[in-house]
This record gives sequence, C-alpha cells and structure tokens, in this order.
Amino acid sequence: MVGPTAPGRPARAAVRVLIADDHPVVRRGMGALLSSLDGIDLVGEAATGAEAVREAQLLRPDVVVMDVQMPTMDGVEATRRLRAAVPGVAVLVVTMFEDDETVAAAVRAGARGYLLKGAGQEEIRTAVLAVAAGQLVVGPQVAARLLDHLGHPASTVLGALTSRERDVLDLLARGHGTAAVAAALGLAPKTVGNHVSAVLGKLGVGSRADAVALARREGLGWTGPP
Repeated sequence: MVGPTAPGRPARAAVRVLIADDHPVVRRGMGALLSSLDGIDLVGEAATGAEAVREAQLLRPDVVVMDVQMPTMDGVEATRRLRAAVPGVAVLVVTMFEDDETVAAAVRAGARGYLLKGAGQEEIRTAVLAVAAGQLVVGPQVAARLLDHLGHPASTVLGALTSRERDVLDLLARGHGTAAVAAALGLAPKTVGNHVSAVLGKLGVGSRADAVALARREGLGWTGPP
C-alpha cells in the first residue's frame, strides 16, 4: 500500500515484504497487519525456512520478516542461506526468542533487524522500512543485551581505537557520510577524514566499507526504531 503523493511527484514504490513463520495464525495476523500499513506491499508467505529461501529467490522481496523456530530449517540458517543467495534482501527477525545467543546468532547470520513478537504496529512498520533502507534496527527490549553480548569480542578487535575513533566508526556503521559524522560530533570534515584513515590503519582494512562491515559484526551501528 502506498500513501498519497503530492501532485506532480511520482509515487514512491512500496517496500515488498515476504513473511516466514510456521504458525498459520501468526503468519496471517502479521500479513494482515503489514497489508494495512502505508508503504508496505505483502508479496508472499512461507511456512518453513527452506520455503523462505526459495520464495525469496522467486519473488525478490525487499524484506523478509523471519521467525526463528521453524521446521526443516530454522530462521537463523534460513537467514544465512537467503543472504548468500539473494544478497539484496534484508532480513528482519520477529520472534518470541530473546536469549542472547539466539539474537547474536541471527545477527551473525546477516539479519539487519531483530524485534520481539508483540512489538507495536508502528514499531514494526518503522523497522521494516528502516531495514529496507539499509539501516540496522533492534528492538529496545533486546538492544542492551545484544550490545553486551557482542561487546566482548569488540573490545578486542576494536580495542586499539580511541573513543573518538570509535564514535566515528559507529556513525559510519549507522550509514552516515563524512558530513553527517562531522555535524554529529562537532568536527571539521577534514578531521573526520583523518580519524577514518586512522581507523582503517588500526583495523588493517583497505576501505570504509570493510571497516563498516567489521564494525557491524562487532556490534556497532545498531539503532532502535526512532
């Protein structure tokens, strides 16, 4: 469904969503909720992880709303395979499981968002649109625990960075460019560039993209829905 647009402006394409959940009632309920929201177009459903991977390859949605516990292939493995087969698709995990290892496993598999079932309608809509836009989203119920769980390896991998360099890297991992980072931290763009060069050298990577990928693996760059 797409909301009204101003005269003379092209309508913005709706975000195409596939739902993967093994419980028919939950799947239908989530489908009805998503179908009622502006800017979202429900294009398919799957009852298992294997079906989710197959349907994502056929339908090419923008976002897969993925449960964790499903038969034949769980949501974590399905996320891993889906991200390998269809890299452009974003996975938003929506599940009742909030234990640290499940959350961390989903993130490592490539999920770009993690919400608990019971999240409000606007929270779900915001999360779907955010992950479709390339942002990382985690519900407030699990954010602190996720960062704590992923923060231990980060302290080793990112330990050589100064606090300012870490702030710069965190903002880059949130999708901000040099100008936005400079404005957020009250720095000159050239100073931000110097920090970025230092970060690349200390992390031993050759590009901003590599640094951002490493930072996200280590738990930086996560935001909750605004």
